[in-house]
Amino acid sequence: MDDKELYERGLKLRIDMFGREAVDKRMNAFGDFGKPLQHIINAYAYGDVWQRSALPPGVKSLAMVAMMAAAGHPNELRVHLKGALKNGCTPEQVQEVLLLLALYCGIPAANEAHRIAADVLREEQR
Repeated sequence: MDDKELYERGLKLRIDMFGREAVDKRMNAFGDFGKPLQHIINAYAYGDVWQRSALPPGVKSLAMVAMMAAAGHPNELRVHLKGALKNGCTPEQVQEVLLLLALYCGIPAANEAHRIAADVLREEQR
């Protein structure tokens, strides 16, 4: 598969997971300066790695939630929480991942992640 096909496949998956408005906003956030980064994200993250079949999308989403929470990346955590819900993860599954986060990465990280997750869950229930 060539680079253009990976890009298109990745862009489609991103839009399916996060919605066109959210993807457009992120893709245009840095103007022309950010285009190379967005190409990498579309082609290689979502066009290749997210397309692999060994793990189902929901499991990948829960892994992303855990990683973004552990690394202290609140904006990315918010995005991947929405993606996890779209990929069929339940609030209970997210909660379990964040409880593991508390044990293995610390209470401060878990507090912030719980705050963000509660906000996202409220937004998604509207």
